[in-house]
Amino acid sequence: MSFLDPGAPEALTTTLTAAFAARFGAEPTVVARAPGRVNLIGEHTDYNAGLVLPVALPHATYAAVRPRDDGRLRVGSLQAEGLWEGRLADLGPDLDAGWAGYAVGVVWALGREGLDVTGLDVLVDSTVPLGAGLSSSAALECAVGAAALALLGVDLDPEGRRRLVAAAISAETEVVGAPTGGMDQTVSVHAAAGTALLVDFADGSTRDVALPLAAADLVLLVTDTRVSHALVDGGYASRRADCEEAARRLGVPTLREATAQAVELLDDDRLRRRARHVVTEIARVTEVVGALAAGDWGQVGRCFLASHVSMRDDFEISCPELDAAVETAVQAGALAARMTGGGFGGSSVAVVPADRVEAVARAIDARFVADGFREPAHLVATPSTGSGIVAR
Repeated sequence: MSFLDPGAPEALTTTLTAAFAARFGAEPTVVARAPGRVNLIGEHTDYNAGLVLPVALPHATYAAVRPRDDGRLRVGSLQAEGLWEGRLADLGPDLDAGWAGYAVGVVWALGREGLDVTGLDVLVDSTVPLGAGLSSSAALECAVGAAALALLGVDLDPEGRRRLVAAAISAETEVVGAPTGGMDQTVSVHAAAGTALLVDFADGSTRDVALPLAAADLVLLVTDTRVSHALVDGGYASRRADCEEAARRLGVPTLREATAQAVELLDDDRLRRRARHVVTEIARVTEVVGALAAGDWGQVGRCFLASHVSMRDDFEISCPELDAAVETAVQAGALAARMTGGGFGGSSVAVVPADRVEAVARAIDARFVADGFREPAHLVATPSTGSGIVAR
């Protein structure tokens, strides 16, 4: 049974600082941290002007940064060999920089907004599992962006956080080319410890939602199925295109304005199912917020199940491994479970009594062995704080 450790921030910062000095010949000026996330409910609703309810993970990306004055960027990772090197002048949309595009894309976006970035050396380290649907890309973007803003004297006050989210979204959508909706970057920047973040993409507003896990002796258990999850392989983009076409046929700006009754009148079966998922999922976010306020974990479980079925059958973004993880978690004692993230692999999230966490994880592991799947990994998602500076 494999549990992924988030690591101690102080120890990770010390290790990264030493590695930066060894790699670049001088210590970093600033080290920033930004978390991954797990979404409780509200999948593929962000780009439909809907509601989402994610929490920030204790697992995070750390970015050590030092300014340069020659207009060049050098970006490395403790998880990868070598360095990406380039010039600020060459950055822009659709840059072919591999994983480094998430980092340098943020720098490009900040420069486009008029900030005077003159060049950077960047080294990152991360405990967010890659390809698990837990927002490792947004954590990278927001950690590098937070560090770059600190070098420029921009505080992470409300305006600074707004600029960071916008730059991170631009990096992912314009530079890397992943058509995401902004949930990941928003929670990575705005999350507060011990709470979920309700985001309304109709107006961009956010609200902390109390998550009374400890009072009920419950834990969020995330299972990484180890089925590679990517947002640039076409599946995500095709779902977004389906939603936009459904809205066009319904005569509404986005599916946020659509009604369940109108959706059922769509004559295209695929578009009808895609739109049905979005409209019902937005309603389920509101139901879960109310259930959390009432301490009604039974209702949370019913909403999670309905969400998973909707993603499996109407949106068609689940996979056998995710279905097995969700089904087995509930059979082994979870109060609620669903797939989480963009789909096509990635992770599930379950609400589990604290004394059943290892038993649920063992049951999932056994099911994966029996079904011939790759061994999964697990992590405990203690709701954590958003982006910030950890060393100067």
